Amino acid sequence: MNTSVRGTAILALLLAALPAFAHDMVAPQKPIAVQMYTLRNAGSLDQQLKIVHDAGVGAVETVGTQGVSAAELKQLLDRYAIKAISSHVQLAELRRDLDGVVAFNRSIGNTTLVVPYLDEKDRPTDAAGWTALGRELGGIATQARAKGMQLAYHNHDFELVDFNGRTGLDLLFAAAGPDLLTELDLAWVARAGHDPAAMLATFRGRLFAVHAKDNAPKGHAEDEGGFAAVGQGVLDWNTILPAAADAGVRWYIIEHDQPREPAKVIQAGADYLRKHLTATLPASAPRQPAKE
Repeated sequence: MNTSVRGTAILALLLAALPAFAHDMVAPQKPIAVQMYTLRNAGSLDQQLKIVHDAGVGAVETVGTQGVSAAELKQLLDRYAIKAISSHVQLAELRRDLDGVVAFNRSIGNTTLVVPYLDEKDRPTDAAGWTALGRELGGIATQARAKGMQLAYHNHDFELVDFNGRTGLDLLFAAAGPDLLTELDLAWVARAGHDPAAMLATFRGRLFAVHAKDNAPKGHAEDEGGFAAVGQGVLDWNTILPAAADAGVRWYIIEHDQPREPAKVIQAGADYLRKHLTATLPASAPRQPAKE
């Protein structure tokens, strides 16, 4: 074969392979994110975001402002090609300065705010209290929606106390109306004695996200709060993940409350979810980290 013919053959092979290569470059990504609270002790904010990027994850849920200005946070997110898909904002802050919270989050490209936790003084102790809190959160959600934001509520176990056959969480969402979404923490649901898959079904259509974390077997990982990386504990993910997809979960957010090795927890969770999730985000051209 002469040089010209050989060159033509090689070019033909490259062109034939190009569509497959191009498809890989724009393949849909899984809707996986990282809750930054997991990485709070993993060095500087820059180092924390690098861990997310190195785990192959392109989205995070922030903890408030992460202690920096909106401009600095946006710069760091862009550096590692990471999108902020939500932010945990304390109820007191939403009550005090909703406009400021919205402005900050709009600046970093985020459109979802999440009430992450209730201080003891804010936790209702009866059915009427949960109903009243639901009405308040529904009102804040409606205000946020008018400003281009959506509001979600993240549970622990104290919302799942029973009041004559209904949990505090049930009462809260029944009173809140359709504007309030839920971010269901599956490990806490299980700790409260409920079936995560069944709980997902009850919130079908209003699930912004789940917190994807696991519970270690009883008596294990006590120095880590009894939590485990996704897929390394006792939760039945073979049942949970199809139930989550059926309920319309938009994001699967990796979290661990007390990780001994946060980078390993993030990597293990990301690997597990990439392997087992069927849901994908719309295909788009890959983003590259910004150069220093």
